[in-house]
Amino acid sequence: KEAMVDIDIKPKPSQPHWYERCVQPCVAELLGSALFIFVGCLSVVEDAEGVGRLQPALAHGLALGLTIAILGDI
Repeated sequence: KEAMVDIDIKPKPSQPHWYERCVQPCVAELLGSALFIFVGCLSVVEDAEGVGRLQPALAHGLALGLTIAILGDI
């Protein structure tokens, strides 16, 4: 009986709920794409003098980084 006490029995992890498998990734993709497109479009609405291509590039890069940081765990 003493040998049985030392063995740790780990329960088999259950599968995630259907919401976490199907709906949550789709909603995260939708929100991430919407944020990326929205920020990208807003970055070129008002074109400041001398900024050129830097402003839209930085806006897209920051939007992508923010989206990955927030929704990357999903």
